[in-house]
Amino acid sequence: MQYPNTSQVSASALRDWLQVIFLRLSFSEADAIQAADVLMMADLRGIDSHGVARLSGYIRLVEAGRINPKPQLQFTQRKRATGHLEADGAIGLVSAPFAMQKALEMTHECGSGWVGISNSNHFGIAAYHAMMALPHNYIGFSTTNASPLVTPAGGAERMLGTNPICVAVPAGNEPAFVLDMATAAAANGKLEIAERVQKPIPAGWALTQTGEDTTNASALKQGGMLLPLGSDADHGAHKGYGLGAWVDIFSGVLNGANFGPWVPPFVSFLQPRPDQPGKGLGHFVGAWDVDGFRDLADFQRDMDLWIQRFRATKPLHSNKPVIVPGEPEMQEYTVRQLQGIPLVEAVVKDLEAIGEALKHPFNP
Repeated sequence: MQYPNTSQVSASALRDWLQVIFLRLSFSEADAIQAADVLMMADLRGIDSHGVARLSGYIRLVEAGRINPKPQLQFTQRKRATGHLEADGAIGLVSAPFAMQKALEMTHECGSGWVGISNSNHFGIAAYHAMMALPHNYIGFSTTNASPLVTPAGGAERMLGTNPICVAVPAGNEPAFVLDMATAAAANGKLEIAERVQKPIPAGWALTQTGEDTTNASALKQGGMLLPLGSDADHGAHKGYGLGAWVDIFSGVLNGANFGPWVPPFVSFLQPRPDQPGKGLGHFVGAWDVDGFRDLADFQRDMDLWIQRFRATKPLHSNKPVIVPGEPEMQEYTVRQLQGIPLVEAVVKDLEAIGEALKHPFNP
């Protein structure tokens, strides 16, 4: 995706710069590499709202003492195929991959492995964590709760986050199926992008503070709220609400993290509530070993057939073929690896200010 007034930045140069910035924030070398890797994956896959555009928000939380750059992660198990990670205030870019690695180790042994995470923070794109299962030919899964910006179906109060769900399914010769979706009508990051390029948002994404439909990209900062997937009763908003609620329970309630309106917000225009029932933000990650269900080669053959057949669906419009989840991001990844990452002017200025403050200049 291209935006006006963008600068093309080399992916490798941007990754190197990010790693130094995280080191300047007192992250360990391993955690700096890990955090930079998650952000780069977002930008390379075209999820611009969750890449380097998020960096200033992470720095704000580090400076406020809400992100611990040197966490002592504590992993415990009550059963062989499940575990819990107390993240000690870690950035989610570090805690979620750590937990997913534990889930993969359990999957090697048990055929499936699941880890709930508490006392964490924003974890970037859900796809990064779920896709960690793909090199093992496992199915990966990840969810997180998030800043309370979404009203329940029929409500007029911020209660849930955009609460994404991601599942990554390996194929054979075809690229993996990767579904990474918010359970709100739109992710907050899409409103942030629209605001940066001074564009209106589509109707059905958000309401004003008084519950009126709006196309104002700044609606949330003005007290408004996001709508659940489906937007209204006639279009199935109860389904988006149900999915978002499920993610909140799995990510928060199940793990002893905060949930609902108590989730510590990432956005700068909200502050954590003083009456939080849990610890930090919550995530839930895990994997299934396909071989536990059927022969892997047979499964991969059928997944390839599934992908090919759905890709060949008769399109409604001849110039808009049907796509398989994950395809646009994979195509963008290939292009951006070669051509660089487009950064809008507002993000470039943000990164220049960060580089100046941390004495590591950003020179795209």
